[in-house]
Amino acid sequence: MPWLAGIALFTATVLVMEGFAYVLHRFVMHSRLGWAWHESHHREREGWFERNDLYAVVFALPSIVLIWGGLNGGWGDWATWIGAGVAFYGIIYFGFHDVIVHGRLPHRIVPRSRYFKRIVQAHKLHHAVESRDGAISYGFLYAPPVDALKQALKRSGEARVRAAKGASTDRSSERV
Repeated sequence: MPWLAGIALFTATVLVMEGFAYVLHRFVMHSRLGWAWHESHHREREGWFERNDLYAVVFALPSIVLIWGGLNGGWGDWATWIGAGVAFYGIIYFGFHDVIVHGRLPHRIVPRSRYFKRIVQAHKLHHAVESRDGAISYGFLYAPPVDALKQALKRSGEARVRAAKGASTDRSSERV
């Protein structure tokens, strides 16, 4: 496969992964079945790992298989390029989501661009909801404007919004 075609396939894979990640986050992780692992991510983490990290292991497997198949299994260059695109999306996800937004590794990165600020705010709004239902903004590289997300959160009758740190823990009547 020519390099230009491989790079195009790699780039397309990274972009398609955003849609795939959105669907998995919205309809698997926030489903009744998927919430068993993902709920840990909507709570305070104790220690280095949380049950939600198992998703990273599961989602890495197709990338590993595709890269191996492309390099060693005779599947063709297409498999290597797609596997690399999936892996690169995982690296972007880890850097943005785990390091920058959730601070799982120390860093000095401060979001300054409008885009960067918007995706960080959108993800924080997603985590403002403690419950499985009523959350907003399931993507990682794209987020609607923050004002639209705030309005969607206010309209949601299902969202159980996290109390501000230091606020009362009685949330029995709390609705956005």
